[in-house]
Amino acid sequence: MASKLVSCPQCGTGVEWSTANRFRPFCSERCKMIDLGAWATERYRVPLEETDPQDSVPEADITPRTN
Repeated sequence: MASKLVSCPQCGTGVEWSTANRFRPFCSERCKMIDLGAWATERYRVPLEETDPQDSVPEADITPRTN
């Protein structure tokens, strides 16, 4: 069975997707470490949608507590 060819997420080089490639989906340890460094320095981020805090708290939850 032929292995699937994928692009390295870091450099774009064609790479064989198989158990023989210990760095998959990367082409090399270098590309794998560059990607890990990007995660560690928080270069990859999920964008957040700004919301008004007043809109996220229901009125019933803002009433003061009585002991």
